[in-house]
Amino acid sequence: MSKMKLSLVASALVGAVAFTGSAFAADPLEKIHAAERVIHKAAAKSQTKIDAIQEQTQDLVIEYRSVVDEMEINKVYNDHVAKLVAAQNDEIASLEEQIAEIENTKRNVVPLMYRMIDMLEKFVKADIPVKLELRTQRIERLRATMVNPNVSTSEKYRQVLEAYEIEKDYGSAVEAWQATETFDGKQITADFVHVGRISLVAQSKDLKNAWVWNNTSRSWEKLGDEYLKDVTKTIRMARKQAPLDLIKLPIFAAE
Repeated sequence: MSKMKLSLVASALVGAVAFTGSAFAADPLEKIHAAERVIHKAAAKSQTKIDAIQEQTQDLVIEYRSVVDEMEINKVYNDHVAKLVAAQNDEIASLEEQIAEIENTKRNVVPLMYRMIDMLEKFVKADIPVKLELRTQRIERLRATMVNPNVSTSEKYRQVLEAYEIEKDYGSAVEAWQATETFDGKQITADFVHVGRISLVAQSKDLKNAWVWNNTSRSWEKLGDEYLKDVTKTIRMARKQAPLDLIKLPIFAAE
């Protein structure tokens, strides 16, 4: 009986020891698994933070590159604007110099134009009286234009040069016109024709009388009958009523 109780007690102790040993063996393993789970969670959190930081870093890199590119663009544009400003300043300086030159030129041109008009007037008075009234009116218009504030200096100068050009053309033109003039003390309506500045003649409407202008004596001189046909032919040629042909007209020697 005693041996049997001792055997049961011994078996119980062995079972308890075995159970306790198993518990002691399982506890460290669980701790290891728990630690691993903690480590995994921490690693996951760390990875999440790393991913977030990496994403932010990429965003910052992209933003940095964008800022750098924009700075480069702004630098190029600023350099371009600086060059434009420099060019505009040079142009402004050039324009200011030109304006100063123009003002100086205007001061010199205005007296020159008055002298040109005076010389033109003297020339017309000394020249053969081809369309004298028309030429005199042109000079009067030039003088009126000179004091007109609504006409620019350049336009005034253009009109003066145009008047000189018209006067020059008289020297090579052959023109005919009708007018009333005093011949031999009588007012007579006649046909006039000039051949450049070589000859100026007139003929009565009945074709029976003709005169030539003597620029030395500043008077009209009667022509002989031998000139009547040639004067008539010259008038017709000037009016394009007859083909060009040889003519005989009186010419005074040049002085």
